[in-house]
This record gives sequence, structure tokens and C-alpha cells, in this order.
Amino acid sequence: MTYVMGFVAAVPVANKKAYQAFAEESVGYFKGLGVTRMLESWGDDVSRGKVTDFYRAVAAKPDEEIVYSFQFYPDAAAAAAANEKMANDPAMAEMGAKMPFDGARMIYGGFDVVAERHGKGETGYLEGSIIAVPNSARQSYIDYANKLSALFLAHGAVRSVDAWGDEVPDGKVTDFKKAVAAKNDETVVLGWIEWPSKQVRDGAWPKMMEDPLLQNDGVGIDESRRVFGGFVPILDR
Repeated sequence: MTYVMGFVAAVPVANKKAYQAFAEESVGYFKGLGVTRMLESWGDDVSRGKVTDFYRAVAAKPDEEIVYSFQFYPDAAAAAAANEKMANDPAMAEMGAKMPFDGARMIYGGFDVVAERHGKGETGYLEGSIIAVPNSARQSYIDYANKLSALFLAHGAVRSVDAWGDEVPDGKVTDFKKAVAAKNDETVVLGWIEWPSKQVRDGAWPKMMEDPLLQNDGVGIDESRRVFGGFVPILDR
């Protein structure tokens, strides 16, 4: 089963080019550890919520933007092996020292992909979300996510992915659980839709909202705690 390491960081807007260059330089290193795809995306249409949002998730400052990133591995074992190597690798420590953002506020975790569909075309825009799902509703959520992914692709999406939290560590300042105010009986789930462009995304949603599938999720998720936003890919290898 495909495994994803997910990351959210707050990066100074002035450092956008530096961050992109940093990401480009790291591709070879992570590919050497078994990563099959790296996707880095820059905040474009990131909503601010009453309870939770991407900015609060990483304690973003007024001059910072959100970066939503993923590293794909063939499976959990490959990700674990990579993480073990990085923990004792001087090259990783050197890379960490060069990060053009505050790594202490970056949130990260490992996730099992539980629903994924591929359409046609290249990724030009990404809608990402983080949500807390009751553990008792895991299968119901997977079933619902698979139905939704078919709907997204029917309206032009390139790909739809949902990934269930597996190794989601607690942080001293920020973490994925705090991001969505997850309860003890809930698991953090990452979900995103890849579109060929923002224009296609904007045209699809009014039509999709007419579908009965989006009127009731049938899972019992607290949508008021969902974190979501639109992003522009700045690296996809």
C-alpha cells in the first residue's frame, strides 16, 4: 500500500524562491532513500477558519505563506527505513540547517493511502485538507472517499488521494493533531485533489455541489474542524 509522508510549513513570502531552490536541491537525496514522488505546493487560496485553519496549524506569521508537501513511498516499510537512515545522517542534519523557514513549527507525519484514483492530465493546482475522523468510522470514511474521488475525476480532477494517519507524532509547539483539534478517539486524515488548473477547479465545484453525495457525508465528521485550502505546485518530481 502506498505510504505518504505529509508536511505543512509556514515559509516567509520573501523566501519563496529560496524554498523552491531548497526543495529542488533535496530531490536527489530523497529519491535515493526510496521516495517515488515529491510534491511541494505553495498557498494560493488558503481559507482562514473560525476554529482551525492551515495558518493556525503552523502558527504562521503575517509575512508567511503555507507550504503543503508530500513524499510518496511504495509502502510503510520503505518510509520507515528512510526515516531511520535520515535520523543518523549528517547530510540530513546539514540540509536541516539550510531550511529557509522555521522548522520547529513544521508539522509532519506518516499516512497510509486508503483511497486513490487517477484521471488524465498534469497537475496544475491542488486542493488540500486535513480532518479528524472517528476511529469507529474508518471503513465508512474509506467507502465515502472512494465515492467522492469518482465524482472529482468525473468533473476533471487529475487525481484524488485520502491517507489515514499512521505515525503522527505529538509536537511541542505544533502537530497534525493540534491542527484539527483531534480527540483521543479520532485519527488525522490527509486528503487532496489534484486539478489541471485552478480554472477547472473553480468550474467544477458549483456542479459538484449539486450532487446528493456532497449533501451528507454519512460518516459523522465534524466539518467545523476541517483545515483546507488551494495550492499551486512549485515542485512535482
